[in-house]
Amino acid sequence: MNMNQLINMAVRMLMRKGMNAGINKGVELAARKGKRAEDMTPEDQAQAKDAQQTAQKARKGMRTARRFLR
Repeated sequence: MNMNQLINMAVRMLMRKGMNAGINKGVELAARKGKRAEDMTPEDQAQAKDAQQTAQKARKGMRTARRFLR
């Protein structure tokens, strides 16, 4: 591997981590609808947990799709 490939690999890894963190934060905020955890009713908490699980399944499905579409 030459230096250019190593730099590109490192940049891709950092970008992937940043994108995942941003997506996770966005999903969390959307699931909570801007409310703090202690202000949420049990129904809101269940709905937020459902939304987070749905997003996790969607990310897993996208990874699988990418793997098969190579």
